[in-house]
Amino acid sequence: MEITFSWFLGQLGSSPVLLLTVLLTLGVIFVNGWTDAPNAIATCVATRCISPRAAVLMSAVFNFLGVLLMTMINATVAATITNMVNFGGNTGEATTALCAALFAIILWAVVAWYFGIPTSESHALIAGLSGAAIALHGGPAGINGAEWVKVLYGLVLSTLLGFGTGFAFTRLTEFLCRKMDRRKTVGFFRGAQIFGGAAMSFMHGAQDGQKFMGVLMLGVFLAGGQEAPGQFHLPIWMMLLCSVIMALGTSLGGYKIIKSVGMDMVHLEPYQGFSADLAGATCLLVSSVFGLPVSTTHTKTTAILGVGASRRLSAIRFSVVRDMVLTWVLTFPGCGLIGFFMAKLFIALF
Repeated sequence: MEITFSWFLGQLGSSPVLLLTVLLTLGVIFVNGWTDAPNAIATCVATRCISPRAAVLMSAVFNFLGVLLMTMINATVAATITNMVNFGGNTGEATTALCAALFAIILWAVVAWYFGIPTSESHALIAGLSGAAIALHGGPAGINGAEWVKVLYGLVLSTLLGFGTGFAFTRLTEFLCRKMDRRKTVGFFRGAQIFGGAAMSFMHGAQDGQKFMGVLMLGVFLAGGQEAPGQFHLPIWMMLLCSVIMALGTSLGGYKIIKSVGMDMVHLEPYQGFSADLAGATCLLVSSVFGLPVSTTHTKTTAILGVGASRRLSAIRFSVVRDMVLTWVLTFPGCGLIGFFMAKLFIALF
């Protein structure tokens, strides 16, 4: 199904349900810009390799390119999100449940952002959708287990690979540069960090951009009275819209997360920031090529922890890490419960 921008605008004007679904989806993308997208540029801003304003602009451009190019290669990440749950044949109730899940994500993300804790909107999305599907079906029958397994694989993969590659890339960089005067390499690594931040933004678009466009497409189909097809085309205007909204969120509220991820966990030098960015981007590239939906938040933060561990464990501020891990652990049951109760409330009201 080809969705043109003019057709989309026409549908928004004639369908209040679709309008509400789109507004909530764009709200989720906006808070993703607050709490998730800043991870990609946190290290290069924290080490003062690039100004926050220039970093946000760079992030917006490369998020868009990441969505565009990786969707051409493999759109499985977006399809996985639309196939995560089965909302049944009643598309009206399904749309209500989807709106409830999106509301749960926004609420969870805003609370976490207030405390400066980076959250994974990817996992909040999956938990909210699953909670809403359980409310709709009265049990777990609406959850597609095969797709959930992909998410669990991605969770473990992003955590282990992020930490391991962060550790390994830092040691490799130190080994290759062991005979060089560190002061003379600072300029090179400052430039390399900008490249690393661009690569992370590119891969963030490849992962999270695809996920949220998958949700937007799901909303379009459900509001139109159709089940989402297994395969669909993501229009370029939608990619651009998502990138702009995400960049707006980052520019308005992303500094808290930049500070938490790039400054509070581990004090980084430019070569260490480059190693963390390169490690995170590599992990996300591997995951995207194989169609695994992973958390960019988990990948980048565990890569930074791996960098810190390569120096010494005492270099890591474990109080900050503890708060982050606790939030990650609570995301699944927390967003699932909010999605469940909001779906019940919305279905009763509407």
